Amino acid sequence: MAKVACPYCYHRFPVGNLRFQCTGRPAPGREKCRKAVDPERQRLTGYAASTWPTFAAPGRFGRSPRKADCPDCGTTSGIRACPVCHTPLPANFADGGSPLIGVVGGKNAGKTVYTTVLVHELRNTIRRRFDADIAFTGEQAGVGTAQWLERYEQALFGDQSLFESTTSSADGIRTPLVMQWRQPRLQLGKRVYRTTTLSFYDAAGEDMTTQEFVNSQAYLTAADGLVVLLDPFQLPGAADRIAVPAAGRRDTEPPINVLNRVTEMLRSSTGLGDGKQIRTPIAVVFSKIDAFFGVLGENHPLLRPPRTGPEYDEAAGQDTDEHLRALLAELGADDIDAHLRAHYRTFRYFAVSALGAEPDYGSKQIDPAGVRPFRVDEPLLWLLSNFKVIERSRA
Repeated sequence: MAKVACPYCYHRFPVGNLRFQCTGRPAPGREKCRKAVDPERQRLTGYAASTWPTFAAPGRFGRSPRKADCPDCGTTSGIRACPVCHTPLPANFADGGSPLIGVVGGKNAGKTVYTTVLVHELRNTIRRRFDADIAFTGEQAGVGTAQWLERYEQALFGDQSLFESTTSSADGIRTPLVMQWRQPRLQLGKRVYRTTTLSFYDAAGEDMTTQEFVNSQAYLTAADGLVVLLDPFQLPGAADRIAVPAAGRRDTEPPINVLNRVTEMLRSSTGLGDGKQIRTPIAVVFSKIDAFFGVLGENHPLLRPPRTGPEYDEAAGQDTDEHLRALLAELGADDIDAHLRAHYRTFRYFAVSALGAEPDYGSKQIDPAGVRPFRVDEPLLWLLSNFKVIERSRA
């Protein structure tokens, strides 16, 4: 039986187990259902507002009906919900692909800045490039997600200033960013639409500092793909090539340590034998590449932007991967490549700059020219091309 993963609690379940949520509009002559805090939803997602009850629907084995009648008030509902956390799911959930994408990395790797800029690009540049409708979805979009974006986007794009690091989630719960990507395709000469649900989870760097906490992050096990941000300031030979800011010397940890913890969790959670490699595709992203712009020179292949058509540029991706592998060797960080080749079946290197130029880390001010994203979309587009959500150009 096909299984899907909830984009809010990250538990996997058979499609036929989908529940429904009452609409709150009773059938004629029936008493209205009452809203209440759902303890399971609160425990698993942190959502504490009162909600309409959810209920299981009778259906054929392995199938989920499009609508079902509430057993208490008799209303017919088409609002499907997760059978584990009871969170209402997007209308087209389970009809198409629903990849879950984890964004992880060590402290000070720039994950939240990267995620904020990536989401901003998704809702503006990327949606136009792919002729796609990309929007937030679900009740969480009106609570945590909206507040999260308003605060961080205003800081970066309005105030032109950096914000504080993402704090650790003491209870292990953080609200993911859930979006729907709806894009037209030609099928048998006809224009058809396909909707994909994307779920992003941004874990605090502190959450990656111990194996125990890494093991508790359910999204890592459920994720279909991972974006792992590594801080290039922490690479062994970085200080010999660039001026590492004081902020980059605090709470330092070699990037290989973060990779080791993630790998250990993925192998142990799946019971993967020693002779096998991890199947989860992993985009290994070197953030803050702007610090190396002067060293690399404006004609360096890493600074050439890829083509901007409605597909992932495979040739540019392969070229970037090869040059970053060489740069790792130059900086004495080839242990990262050895680790990835030993444990992962599918991985690729990326060089990005969420801001486009080095900020003043002391004053936390962005370059006066503002935010100019550099190749921030490529890790996500590569993963989406792996999931067949978008096309991939030939190398």
